[in-house]
Amino acid sequence: MEELDLGTEKITKLLKKFAIPTIISLLVNALYNIVDQIFIGWGVNYLANGATNIVFPITVICLSFALMFGDGTSAFLSLKLGEKKNKEAGEGVANGIIISIVVSFLLCIMCLIFLPQLINIFGCTETLREFALDYGYIISMGIPFVMIGTTLNSIIRADGSPKFAMTSMVIGAVLNIILDAIAIFVLKWGIQGAAIATIVGQFVTFVMNVLYVKRFKTIKLTKESFKFNFKMAKTVSKLGVSSFITQMAIVIVISVQNSLFKAYGGISKFGAEIPITVLGIVMKINQILNSIIIGIAVGSQPIVGYNYGARKLDRVKETLKIVLGLSFTVSVIAFILFQTIPEKLISIFGSGDELYNEFACLTFRVFLMLTIFNGIQISSGIFFQAIGKPVKSAFLTLSRQILFFTPSAIIFTKFFDVMGVLYAGPISDGLAFIISSCLLVIEVKMLGNVEEKSYTVKEDRETERNEEQDIIVTIAREYGSGGRYVGKLLAEKLGIKLYDKELIEIISDNSGLSATYIEKNEQDIHGNLLSSFNTQYYNNLSNDDNLFIAETKAIKEVAQKGACVIIGRCSNYILRDNKNVINVFLYSNEKNKVKRAVKYYGLNEKNALNKINKINKTREKHYNYYTGMNWRDISNYDFAINVDKYGVEDTVEILIKLIEKMKTSLVKI
Repeated sequence: MEELDLGTEKITKLLKKFAIPTIISLLVNALYNIVDQIFIGWGVNYLANGATNIVFPITVICLSFALMFGDGTSAFLSLKLGEKKNKEAGEGVANGIIISIVVSFLLCIMCLIFLPQLINIFGCTETLREFALDYGYIISMGIPFVMIGTTLNSIIRADGSPKFAMTSMVIGAVLNIILDAIAIFVLKWGIQGAAIATIVGQFVTFVMNVLYVKRFKTIKLTKESFKFNFKMAKTVSKLGVSSFITQMAIVIVISVQNSLFKAYGGISKFGAEIPITVLGIVMKINQILNSIIIGIAVGSQPIVGYNYGARKLDRVKETLKIVLGLSFTVSVIAFILFQTIPEKLISIFGSGDELYNEFACLTFRVFLMLTIFNGIQISSGIFFQAIGKPVKSAFLTLSRQILFFTPSAIIFTKFFDVMGVLYAGPISDGLAFIISSCLLVIEVKMLGNVEEKSYTVKEDRETERNEEQDIIVTIAREYGSGGRYVGKLLAEKLGIKLYDKELIEIISDNSGLSATYIEKNEQDIHGNLLSSFNTQYYNNLSNDDNLFIAETKAIKEVAQKGACVIIGRCSNYILRDNKNVINVFLYSNEKNKVKRAVKYYGLNEKNALNKINKINKTREKHYNYYTGMNWRDISNYDFAINVDKYGVEDTVEILIKLIEKMKTSLVKI
């Protein structure tokens, strides 16, 4: 793809470049879930489609793990490439592939053994059982293909080959369509034929992606790369865990609604099988709508994120306006179709009896009554992720399905039987729309309220580089331990530069993000799981990751210029390959941390300790996330000093003596 300037290029052109490939990829994924049902509906019968809806959660569970490993690995790859750690990037990719292979075979075995029990959990009725088992056993045998293929697909995108990743998916989907027709209508294999067609398509995608491994652009995998490293595999998995949770939410919703239909179907004229079949089909048709909206919103993520960080807020607002307009337009078109021609939409999936058609029309018109607002809710969630508001993003992502729909469905079925599930649809859509709209309006009003601070790196003529003073001191410190003052005093006494706030301008130059954004967000980077929601499945890097890469580059740059003191920012890890680095960790007891925080930072004494602990916890999580090491583990540092025991001045004197000794040892070497 040609280079595009996110800060100046026409927004519609940028959105076209980023959104169209994403929409196509998501639609291809949706096709895998829909094509089988179309052919089964015409070639077997409509109840057989209910069986595919019963088995569908198994597919989603496998997809959850595949995305966790794939998206986590792709994020790890992008981060390590940004740090110029290609070998480590290769090892991470290899371990991501290994763990995907192992888990895929374990899930395959478990599903083959416990399939009867699993379909019971997912709401299977006796009428659907035979179909579900016939379809489920074959689908289960294809689990390794779909999981490994999906994992590799994410990695291939991160390697800079999104077109190849998309092509392999499209070829598999097209083959699935062709084989479905042959297996069902020519060979008369029924629902088993549809399952075979699905896993053959998945197998072809799997083979294409495996062959790509030999020609990675950014890394080279060797036999040594495939040495399993539990710590690295854990890191890779953690990076993709948000994708896992998002997909598992779908499993919960499907399981609940199917179980409710099974429990209350017997006391309605529709029974259990018709609702299970119809709602599964309707949700997959609605998935096409959501795929387009998600693709548009996700395409805007890098545009919004970059310009928000660079404080080009007019471009942020313009992008948001375009995204909301397009999403609303798509929603309106879908709403009109759902309300006016539901019988034609359901007929695509085969013919049924009068009750089947009646419930299908009710489902489209009632369950999707407020689908016109879906574009706002989905786009808002992804917008908040793009501007670094993970809690709001995660809340909006999960609110409709988990917080609103599931409880509403359980309550309403007690009063309205199977119709209660349908009523829960517009209720959850309406509540999600109200919440997302309120949060979005408040956020847009707040844009631009933060004044831009100006940071300049002060050139100190008295601290010209002394060729003999080439020692770098990194200081990690607990909040309130006096570490910043220790660093400042140490730099002054040694006559070398201090880099703390001074790094912000350098980081801003490297990342294109504003100084205000950096100061506000650098300590909150991946402070909790929610920070990565909505990011990994669609993009490889968030602003958080780009900021860490920029910090890495800035710290390496200043370290190359000569002796200096660097405060925090994982600098001991970033400079771990430098031999002339002294890594220090400073800590203090709670009483003295509170005293310093109240005196120097203006904290309220009553709440100071809670604030201190919260900040230190955030620093610890940030450090652990990006380094894979424990922030408080003193083995990561050369010296750990209790500032209370020696005082700030004596701590500085101790460090000066240690530095002199290290300089002497370096000269001997």
